[in-house]
Amino acid sequence: MRPIKACINLSALTFNLQSIKKIAKNSKVMAVLKANAYGHGLIESVKAIKNVEGIAILTIEEAFKIRKAGYKNTILLLEGLFAAEEIYQAEKLNLNITLHNDRQIEFLDNVVLKNPVSVHLKINTGMNRLGFPPDQIDYLIENLNANPNVSDITLMTHFASADEKEGITKQLDCFNRITDNYNLSSSVANSAALYKFPESRLDWVRPGIMLYGASPFEDISAKKLDVKPVMSLVSEIIALQDLKTGQAVGYGNNFIAKKDMRIGIVACGYGDGYPRHAKTGTPILVDQKKTTTIGRVSMDMLYVDLSNNPNADIGSEVEMWGNNIPVDDVAKNSGTVGYELLCNVTASTRVPLEYEDG
Repeated sequence: MRPIKACINLSALTFNLQSIKKIAKNSKVMAVLKANAYGHGLIESVKAIKNVEGIAILTIEEAFKIRKAGYKNTILLLEGLFAAEEIYQAEKLNLNITLHNDRQIEFLDNVVLKNPVSVHLKINTGMNRLGFPPDQIDYLIENLNANPNVSDITLMTHFASADEKEGITKQLDCFNRITDNYNLSSSVANSAALYKFPESRLDWVRPGIMLYGASPFEDISAKKLDVKPVMSLVSEIIALQDLKTGQAVGYGNNFIAKKDMRIGIVACGYGDGYPRHAKTGTPILVDQKKTTTIGRVSMDMLYVDLSNNPNADIGSEVEMWGNNIPVDDVAKNSGTVGYELLCNVTASTRVPLEYEDG
C-alpha cells in the first residue's frame, strides 16, 4: 500500500470549536462543513462537534447524511434549493434554507407545506456573488412574513474582504441600515470577521477555516488564533538520490544542484492534493527535522533536500503539513490558500483518511 495518508485529529477539531466559542461569546456558532468538511470527512467531523448550535453545508444529500448521523440542531443550506422538488426534502429534514434569488422565492410560493421552514434571506451588500439588492429587502421581508410556508427569517450577508485591509465596515454598515428596521436574527461573520471584528458577532457566526486549524489571514498565524491543525498530510521517502553539482531533478530541470547534495523522493504529488506550484524552498518535515522541497512537484512524487539530515532513509516519515508544518505556509509558497490544499486532499480520492482522538 502506498504510504501516503491524511491523519485527522478529531480532538483538535473539538478544541478549535471551543476556542471559537470563546471568541464568539454570545453568538451561536454555525460550523461550515461544506466540501466534505474542508476535506476532513463530513460525518466524522459532525460527530466531533455534535453539540454545535448549527451546521452549514451545500446540498440536500449532505443534510440527509448529517441527520442520519443523529444531528438534531440547525442545518443551513448555504446556497439554498437548486430545484423545486427539494423543498419537500428540506421540510422533511427540518432544514434552514438560504434564499438568494427570485427562483427560490417562487419555490416557496408554489407549494403547500405541512410544516413551514426557516429561511435565511441573503442580502448583497457588496460582494456581488449571491443575494438580493438592498432596495428589495423590505418588499421581500413583507412577502415572506405573509407566506404560510415560512416560519421565521434570518438576515444574512457575506464579507468580501474581512481578511484584508479593506475590512468589513462598508458592507456591515449597509447590512445594519437594512436590518436595524427589523427584529430579526442576523448572520454575517465568517472566520476572519468573527476574530477581527467584534461588531460582526451577531446572532450567528459562521466559522469555516478556523475550525480546521488554519488561518484566514496572511499575517496572523493559526497558532495566534489559538486553533490547532486538524489534518496532517504524511507519507514516506521511497527513494534516495545523490546529485552532483550541476545535476537536475524532476521535470523541466526546474532545480539544478549548486553543490553535491543528497535528496529524498517522497510518495506524494499533485495527484494527492499537494500543490504543483509549490516553489523550491517550501517547508517540509522529514524524521521530525525541517527541510525544504526542491524542484517541480510531479503527479505522484516530490523531492526534498536531505543535506542536513544524513540519517534519513527509505521509509523515513515525511509531513507535508500538519502539527509542525502549517498548511498556510505551504499555501503561501504555492500561490494559493490553505482552504484549497485541505479540500484537494480528499478530492484526489486516493489519499485515505485516518481518524484519531488525540
